[in-house]
Amino acid sequence: MTLVSSFTGLLQEISFVMTQPTFDSFTTLLTGWVFAGRRTVTGMIVAAGAVKDEAFCRGVKHHSAYHRVFAAARWSLDELGLALFEQLILPLTGNAVIRLALDDTLARKRGLKIFGVGMHHDPLLSTRKTAIMNWGHSWVVLGVIVQLPFCPNRSFCLPILFRLYVNKKTAGKKRLRYRTRPELAVEMLRILCNAHEHRRFHAVADSAYGGASVLSNLPENCDLTSRLDLDARLYDAPPERKPGTNGRPRKRGDRLPTPRAMLHQRAKRLTLDIYGRRDKSRVAEAVGRAHKVPNRLLKVVAVEPLTGGRNVQAFYSTCPTDSAETLLCRYATRWSIEEANQAAKTHLGFEQPQGWSRKAVERTAPTAMLLYSLIVVWFSIRGHSDYREPCRPWYRGKSQPSFADMLATLRTVSIKQEVSSLRLTGRGSRKVIHTVLNALQRAA
Repeated sequence: MTLVSSFTGLLQEISFVMTQPTFDSFTTLLTGWVFAGRRTVTGMIVAAGAVKDEAFCRGVKHHSAYHRVFAAARWSLDELGLALFEQLILPLTGNAVIRLALDDTLARKRGLKIFGVGMHHDPLLSTRKTAIMNWGHSWVVLGVIVQLPFCPNRSFCLPILFRLYVNKKTAGKKRLRYRTRPELAVEMLRILCNAHEHRRFHAVADSAYGGASVLSNLPENCDLTSRLDLDARLYDAPPERKPGTNGRPRKRGDRLPTPRAMLHQRAKRLTLDIYGRRDKSRVAEAVGRAHKVPNRLLKVVAVEPLTGGRNVQAFYSTCPTDSAETLLCRYATRWSIEEANQAAKTHLGFEQPQGWSRKAVERTAPTAMLLYSLIVVWFSIRGHSDYREPCRPWYRGKSQPSFADMLATLRTVSIKQEVSSLRLTGRGSRKVIHTVLNALQRAA
């Protein structure tokens, strides 16, 4: 089994981060990843038809060579992610500010000997009243938010950098230096922003990555939009220091109203098309400084939804010239990273790899996220022209292809290229090709 040539052509553009033998094995694994039912290394090489058969002397590599791609080969996941960004994603952004998304996601696991596993909060099983923990890996993900020509009204998040969060108990047992999720997020931001100092970035994150530990350590060419506590203390700029004044200079000015108090004052009404619906809200905005980061000017927006049933919320941006509408619409694009996490788990088996050593753990699961980015980019460049919307009369409101449609399109055109290369002739050749493609579409 092989992938369509237009997809392997994209892979060739990032092949320089590996040696040629490693990249050949990596390409085989990605091929199996697209077609396999279960995404273990052995499942991938079986799906790709790369199992060495001793009886018939088929295949050129032993199966252990494919395990070594993740467990021992000399290549860097960060370099692969940066190459994907520079070669394939950056051309899609033009000269505009590059939007980023930060989030963490849980990959449930079983077993005690897997590197980095521990008990982590499970957001899918937890409720507002009850927090549920689960055994597995917690990944911090940095992705690039783009709008693609084939779907101009929707934002896609393309993951490129990853960090495995190890909790304090597990870090103590393994004698590792404990680092919080915000520290891992700042590290990834610095890697990306320092590699492209001439470009401007703007990250979007929820409240877990909106605190002082991230806000005070942002790269110079990166801004941040995040959630803010409704009772956050805000201050005006400190007054000018008069000559001859004794004592330490003031860091903060006069106290400003909290976001909750801002809504008790005069507020304007906005109607926004976000999260796939049209909502009306009361909005109050101000410019101020946070208590723990008094040297950073923030645009603060407090929102009281009038429709949609959501609670009162507050947001901030490190761009004080932002309008309330711009800030809220930008924060709404954060949802695209949630969609990327869900698609990688549901359709690409993000939680399924069974590696247990440190390198295997830190490389294998993130490859599913990188494959998600590659498939979306391929579909934007080439695959959308081959996409045929399936007949689903019960989905009357669906007007755009989902990631499942993109994956099915990649499988279909790859099989079509494979079957066409057989050069079948005769009266039944077209019927054979049509039957194979029809069966594939039904299976996808």
